[in-house]
Amino acid sequence: MRHDIQPNERAYTTKEAAEEVGIATPTVRKYGQVLERNGYEFFKDGDRRIFVRSDIESLKAIRDTERPLDDTAKDLAVKQKERLETPEDTGIAVPDTYDTSLQDPEQLRDFLQVIASELAASREMNVQLTNDMAELRTTVSRLQQDHHVISSGVGNFSKKTHTRIEKLSEQQKAQYEELLQQEKERSEALREELITMREEQKKEWKAQNDFNQRLEKSVQPKPQGGWGKLLAFFRG
Repeated sequence: MRHDIQPNERAYTTKEAAEEVGIATPTVRKYGQVLERNGYEFFKDGDRRIFVRSDIESLKAIRDTERPLDDTAKDLAVKQKERLETPEDTGIAVPDTYDTSLQDPEQLRDFLQVIASELAASREMNVQLTNDMAELRTTVSRLQQDHHVISSGVGNFSKKTHTRIEKLSEQQKAQYEELLQQEKERSEALREELITMREEQKKEWKAQNDFNQRLEKSVQPKPQGGWGKLLAFFRG
């Protein structure tokens, strides 16, 4: 288990580590998975990784490598293991019991300073986590509102479109019925006009025939005397 955090050392969240290294947050998660897969250890808060300065340097090494990521990650994991197994001289002796050594005011002060530094780092990390959670809740709430607005907009648009289609269909139907009625009326008027013209034509033909007959009678010469009676006899 890791124990290499230094006094007053800053702890980074995934987002802060991404900004520090100059890569995207999902890329930090990817690099973290590659490192862990090859034996590298991170400080953890539940399932969340907490990054310290040595982890930032490891992420930069992964970022800048031209070798396969797993090969570089294995080398980093080996270096980390060697560093953790090598005791560091911090100038602070913390024995297994507090009977004698912690009675020294100097050692007690140093020990409390380390504890205070770790506590400050934990508090800073908790504040950052709280801010991240608040930001996440705000983002989720905004997305939910956007989804509601989009759903409402789509529903209203669909309803309006359906209403418009129905209205257009009714208008087209009314126009078609009106045109059909006008066409029927026009056909009926033409039929009646045709009948009238035929009747007038018959009257004209009859009048012309009567006129022709009268004209024929009027132009025929009337025989005189005996010849006239004889011709009249033959006509009769």
